[in-house]
Amino acid sequence: MEHSKNFEKVKKFFDKGLWSKQRVYNAVSNPTSGPWITEAEYQEITGEAYE
Repeated sequence: MEHSKNFEKVKKFFDKGLWSKQRVYNAVSNPTSGPWITEAEYQEITGEAYE
């Protein structure tokens, strides 16, 4: 599976505790810059479904 260009960055920030789940959630629906990651990638990173 090919990931979004920012997937590794978001995953690294989350895994290191620099980003909360809410911040990762916002990366899916960023109104300013557009989505950084997909809903499926959110689930892959956090282990929870994007709702």
